[in-house]
Amino acid sequence: MGFLGIGSWEILLIIILALIVLGPSKLTDFARTLGKTVRAIKKYSTDLTTAVTRELDKAQEEPPKEEKQSQPSPDASEQGPEAEKTGPTDRERHS
Repeated sequence: MGFLGIGSWEILLIIILALIVLGPSKLTDFARTLGKTVRAIKKYSTDLTTAVTRELDKAQEEPPKEEKQSQPSPDASEQGPEAEKTGPTDRERHS
């Protein structure tokens, strides 16, 4: 098996056809440009993989931030929020 599931004879045929279509001078320029493009794509892919891996490692090392909600005291929950602002309720006044 050759490159990308293509056999060695198919690769040779593609190279010969490219040489005929593009010519020897343009074929070298095309190969050079293709090599630079593939190298740039590999570099960007490696950089992206490294950045994502680094961020995932940071996220796993840090404990999750939990927001602590202030829990009202038991007295305040029984009386309701208006009881703290306005004073005793009608029931408390008559008792």
